[in-house]
Amino acid sequence: MNVFSGHISDIQVNESLSMVSVRINEHVTLKTIVVETPETASYLKIENTVEVLFKETEVIISKEDALSISIQNKIAATIKGVKKGVLLSRLMLKSEIGDIIAIIATEVLNKMMLVENQEVIAMIKVNEIMISR
Repeated sequence: MNVFSGHISDIQVNESLSMVSVRINEHVTLKTIVVETPETASYLKIENTVEVLFKETEVIISKEDALSISIQNKIAATIKGVKKGVLLSRLMLKSEIGDIIAIIATEVLNKMMLVENQEVIAMIKVNEIMISR
C-alpha cells in the first residue's frame, strides 16, 4: 500500500459526497472522493492532517505527458527499479512526494519498454485513493 501524509486543502460537497484535496507538499495535491461530508465525518476539516492511501495495483503508468486523460492525480516520477515477474511486475518509482510502488502486467511492461531511470507519470483515479486520520 502506498501511504503519504498531507493536509486537507479543499473540500467540495455535493449531497453525501465530498471531493477532498490533500496537499502532500508544495507542488503535489492529490484528490479523492469520499462518501462523507464535513457534517458526517469530523476529520474532514481544512488543514487537518490525513494520510492518503492507494494500492500498488491502482497506479497507472504513462510515458507521455498525459494531459488529455481524465485522471486528475498525476505525479511525475522516475523508475528506480523493476522487479519483473511472469504475469505481474513491480515498479519502484521515485517522485517528489516519495517512493511509489506500482504493479502492472509484465506484458504491458514489455510493450511499453519500461526500464530503470526512465521518466514516467504515475496516475491514480480519485475513486482509488482512500483517506485515513
